[in-house]
Amino acid sequence: MNLYVLRHGIAMKPGTPGCEKDSERPLTPKGRHQLRQIAGAMKKMDLRFDLILSSPFLRAKQTAEIIAESLKLKKQPGFSDALTPDGNPKALIRQLNELKPVPENVLLVGHEPYLSCLISLLTTGRVDLMMDFKKGGLCKLEIEKLSHDRCATLVWLLTPGQMKLMG
Repeated sequence: MNLYVLRHGIAMKPGTPGCEKDSERPLTPKGRHQLRQIAGAMKKMDLRFDLILSSPFLRAKQTAEIIAESLKLKKQPGFSDALTPDGNPKALIRQLNELKPVPENVLLVGHEPYLSCLISLLTTGRVDLMMDFKKGGLCKLEIEKLSHDRCATLVWLLTPGQMKLMG
């Protein structure tokens, strides 16, 4: 399985009038524009996803929808509470392992520091790997058998700036 991990785009600041709840913060116009550039880079890399699974928080949901629309995917993104900022990586892994047939290419869309902890868990077996995972950053992991321990190889981690250069 190829597991791609995408951090949501630039969102409204916490406490912005009209979106007091963290889960209701939308992407900014700049965040939407940046994600369209990221989707363009994904097209140039010929990335295809059998499944997009996102946090249900608005900014992540909007991120997943922009990517799915830009890549002209037939299937709409799915949503998982296991990808929220307080989500449970073990629950996510269990959810992914229950998928039949097993998807070859999965895109996960979520938040920091959760995504860094997930990448750390899958690559090292621990959650203390330090990384600077930017908003709109994209990571590729290769996995033979998904488990709660060291099971993945980090293939690459791209910043939004690097992907902009591909566009």
